[in-house]
Amino acid sequence: MSGIENGRRRRFVTGTAAAVATLAAIGALAVTGTADAATGTASADRGPKPTVVLEHGAFADASSWNGVITKLRRDGYPVVAAADPLRGPASDAAALRSLVDHVKGPVVLVGHSYGGSVISEAAAGEPRVKALVYVAAFLPAPGETALQLTDRFPGSTLPGTLDPVPFTNADGSTGTDLYIQQDKFRAQFAADVPADQAALAAAAQRPIAQAALSEKATTAAWQTVPSWDVITTEDLNIPPAAQRFMAERAHAHTTEVAASHSVAVSRPNLVAGVIEQASRATR
Repeated sequence: MSGIENGRRRRFVTGTAAAVATLAAIGALAVTGTADAATGTASADRGPKPTVVLEHGAFADASSWNGVITKLRRDGYPVVAAADPLRGPASDAAALRSLVDHVKGPVVLVGHSYGGSVISEAAAGEPRVKALVYVAAFLPAPGETALQLTDRFPGSTLPGTLDPVPFTNADGSTGTDLYIQQDKFRAQFAADVPADQAALAAAAQRPIAQAALSEKATTAAWQTVPSWDVITTEDLNIPPAAQRFMAERAHAHTTEVAASHSVAVSRPNLVAGVIEQASRATR
């Protein structure tokens, strides 16, 4: 074979190899692009993170969620901590529902203590509420009251720590607000919270109308909405046995923790973690 023919043959083989390599590279890019597109679709299908709406309970205010809010926001969740009027489940639920209606997109409702009664009513018939998270909270059935559920099981020492304060409304009607005596607040409500922090919470506590604890629930969203529950085994407000009873009845996903009633303050990362579990499960 002549030198010219050998050169042509070498160029043909080299060119063919290069073409094959180019086609292989294009194929690999196509496969990678398809995989990326599929991954993108799967991510898109999960949708945006829901807005977490937090409802505090009696003897607390929205600042009791500060540690939980910090963790949720760090993890990319939009959060709103509502101000609970603490006047009664029906009126408080109406106020919370107004806030939920203002939020765009899916919502996870979280209630602490008496706030559980409020979210159970506020979420009824609201399809954008994808999950309910109860934190040392009440899950009343229709016709039940917070007081009945507390008294059904032994263990609450709350009555002996209360400080009743009579009030008069602008229309002349009267009632009684309930506070926890400040010198008993930490032992009763926040035994695992640092003393200085518990003292601030005692001074800033929001009272609940006594009548609110005897107002009957009219609906129970936990009957239809997936629920999660943080049960506090060292709780002196709502007995752990009462919490377990309500959680089991609601078929809630439960997490038990050796904590006081102020678990959102003493164990904010744990509470935020349960909220995130609920959020992921509903996306």
